[in-house]
Amino acid sequence: MLDQIKGLHHVTSIAGDAAENNAFFTNTLGLRRVKKTVNFDAPDVYHLYYGDEVGTPGSVMTYFPFPNAQRGRAGTGEVGTTVFAVPEGSLGFWKDRLATFETKGLIESDSFGQKRLDFAGPDGDGFALLEVPGDARPAWTNGGVSDDYAIRGFHSASMRLRDSGATNELLRFMGYEEAERHGDTTRFVVPGNAATVIDVETLPGVDRSQEGAGSVHHIAFAVEDRAAQLEVRKALIEAGHAVTPVIDRDYFWAIYFRAPGGVLFEIATNEPGFDRDEDTAHLGEALKLPTQHERLRPYLEQHLQPLEA
Repeated sequence: MLDQIKGLHHVTSIAGDAAENNAFFTNTLGLRRVKKTVNFDAPDVYHLYYGDEVGTPGSVMTYFPFPNAQRGRAGTGEVGTTVFAVPEGSLGFWKDRLATFETKGLIESDSFGQKRLDFAGPDGDGFALLEVPGDARPAWTNGGVSDDYAIRGFHSASMRLRDSGATNELLRFMGYEEAERHGDTTRFVVPGNAATVIDVETLPGVDRSQEGAGSVHHIAFAVEDRAAQLEVRKALIEAGHAVTPVIDRDYFWAIYFRAPGGVLFEIATNEPGFDRDEDTAHLGEALKLPTQHERLRPYLEQHLQPLEA
């Protein structure tokens, strides 16, 4: 069993309209845009990162906004809901705020004994806010939401699978332990950065999802550094998983592999961080390009959709 994985690093999804996506995360949810860059494989498409003040691992939601992308179809083989932690007693504020912004899909519920508010993103993305007592992570408060209510980072992510057995075993191999079960959902927890929970929903009668706008592209797990990442990669390969070589993503190093249930997993390093090419005070303001795409800057600055600061 591995001990290098310290919880979630980031969750990356697909969007349609970049400006709408940017407004939702920075205005409606009050998160900080910590990086404005482009997709390594499709440089005419943004890669936008949202999180706390510095983009701490375990707080970062990232998006590829493909203009005119068709909506995805919810189903199995995907991450269904990404859950953010908020302070105890704050869901009333959030219910009113999200209603004011005409956010769809507002549903109050109880999840494993904690108060939860589900809602949909602009492309039908599945999100929830969960009241988490004692979450001491500092919040970004310059986005219009005070510290009493502001998002602290991720609490968890929920995967929907037709057959969860092999993925459950993979999570155990990755250092997660089964905590409890409610109905068709099994909760796994790993010690780490506070974004330490994975819920696995077993839904044998549900059709497979179809990726599109509103779908999670991949879920990333955090390791401290490249040495730990190489240890994890070696162990995964020895366990029979097809793992990519290490890829430099400028703000972290990444490896990828497909989990048995169909979800794309990434293992990402906490180093070097989002301040490697921008001062913390100005994160997410300028268009940052991977070195290989710097030659495209005049074209991209003219053709990428303008975004509010």
